[in-house]
Amino acid sequence: MDMPVKTRATRTRVAASGVKTINLALQGGGAHGAFAWGVLDRLIEDGRIGFEGISATSAGAMNAAVLAHGWNCGGPDGAREALANFWRAVSDAAAVYSPYKALPWMKSFGEFALENSPAYQVMEAATRLFSPYQLNPMNFNPLRDVLEEHVDFEALRAHSHIKLYLCATNVETGKVRIFTCNDITPDAVLASACLPFMFQAVEIEGEYYWDGGYVGNPAIYPLIYECESRDVMIVHLNPIVRHGCPRTASEILNRINEVSFNSSLMREMRAIAFVTSLIERGKLDRSEAKQMLIHSMRSDEEMSELGVSSKLNADWDFLSTLRDKGRRRADQWLAENFDSIGKRSSVDLRAEFL
Repeated sequence: MDMPVKTRATRTRVAASGVKTINLALQGGGAHGAFAWGVLDRLIEDGRIGFEGISATSAGAMNAAVLAHGWNCGGPDGAREALANFWRAVSDAAAVYSPYKALPWMKSFGEFALENSPAYQVMEAATRLFSPYQLNPMNFNPLRDVLEEHVDFEALRAHSHIKLYLCATNVETGKVRIFTCNDITPDAVLASACLPFMFQAVEIEGEYYWDGGYVGNPAIYPLIYECESRDVMIVHLNPIVRHGCPRTASEILNRINEVSFNSSLMREMRAIAFVTSLIERGKLDRSEAKQMLIHSMRSDEEMSELGVSSKLNADWDFLSTLRDKGRRRADQWLAENFDSIGKRSSVDLRAEFL
């Protein structure tokens, strides 16, 4: 059942003076970005939280751009509506262009492992033997049309109520590139989501970019240096903990991807934990360093149940299921941790990231 977008937010929104402002850090993860959509939808609907900045990668970058555009056009309700319309358009585009749209996994809610199917294994083998320059010489990406239809990039560059920091990997230098509102374009978002085995590198101003997850999934430092709010809410899509040792080739590759796409975030969290420890022990003056308050929106157990192939599953029923899981997780977090915003981290940095 589709969820109403405008009504509850209007009823529950509190006075602006009661809103707590946080920053968002949105991970990438393909279709699993619909989980983050659900989280964002519930946080906005609650009405007690505002957003100063968003650092995001891949699917997170798409959520960030769409949210900021919707907020520009219609405030919180506009942001919710824009996200809902975007993900519906993603599903519609996949129904037309996906080579797997006729397969039974599209109605499976992730229970059927596509990676065990011959069709998926052939595709996996093809991407290891042939590059996207050979498999997709025209560099076709249906997400470009969806983005251009649902985000007014020119208006975002002129003004955005929310600061954006979209992460991409410079192919030649290996460094992270942060695209801000001033230089956000469809290419910038697609660069942040450019998986090198599937798409040609995105060229911007003579430089080539791949998915930002390799060096910042997402990067936290822009939120530290460029935003006033000390609170950062990380919306995880890649499980940090996955119990059991992977045995099959697909399980091993999936876990390697999860570990590598979490590694940059883990390093930044360790650095934040170190600075926090110095401040709390009086070794570092609070006037010289900013003590960040970290919050974590995770659902490792549920996300671990989804195979890597489900990141390509843009069937509307599957996306809606992920959205609802994200909303439930956010609802639980609000009930347990809302009061911690502005006061303390709601996640034990040493236990979770060290």
